[in-house]
Parts: sequence; structure tokens; C-alpha cells
Amino acid sequence: MKFRHALLLAGATLIATPALAQDATAPAAPAQEAAPPTSTAAPSTVTDAELKQFAKAALAVDKVNKDTAVPAADKQKKMAEAVSGSGLPPARFNEIAQASQADPALQQKVQAAIVAEQQASPAPAPTQ
Repeated sequence: MKFRHALLLAGATLIATPALAQDATAPAAPAQEAAPPTSTAAPSTVTDAELKQFAKAALAVDKVNKDTAVPAADKQKKMAEAVSGSGLPPARFNEIAQASQADPALQQKVQAAIVAEQQASPAPAPTQ
């Protein structure tokens, strides 16, 4: 269930980016005091390679989530396979997803990596 929550969190990152950016204008001091000290250290350890893998995995997860041909009962398994297929361990995917929610700078890096990944792999042309 924790993995599914992180997958949904990553999907929300893809979808709710403008809304989250607007929330960034709220006072951040109370949120920073409530956050554990380790959450501020995690973003600095995300490598460029991990960002690329995370972006690839997040797009694959989003695709599975939107695929109406996949039964709801099978979606979590398919999402986990999509994350593993990106080369990023599911636990690390979850860590990056959670860290990006806590760190606006990391969130921007994740969004940039997702945009770059989308541009690098255009949607296939429909077959007739």
C-alpha cells in the first residue's frame, strides 16, 4: 500500500505542478520546522541519472494509471513493473517522490527531467 501511495504521489506531482507552485508562496517556515532533518538531506543526493530514471518511471506509471484496458486490480503490479523497468528500484522511486514534495528545488528538477524525457521519446504514431 505504501508503494501505491508513492506512485499516486508521483502522479500527483505530474498533474498538480501548477497548483503546487502556487502554494509555494505560502509561508514556508512552519512546514520546515515540522519536517524531519533527513528530508532536507535527501534531495541533494539525487543524481542526474536517478532524475532521468525517475522521470522515465513516472511517465510509465502515469501511462499505466491512465490505461483503461488495464483492470484496476492489476494496475499496482503494472506500475511496480514500470518503475523497475526504468532501472530505478521502487524504494528509491518512492524516496525521490517524497523528497520532491518537500523540496521545491528538487521538484523543479524532476519536472524538467520529465519534460526532457517526454521530448526525447515522442508518442508513437497511431497504427491503422
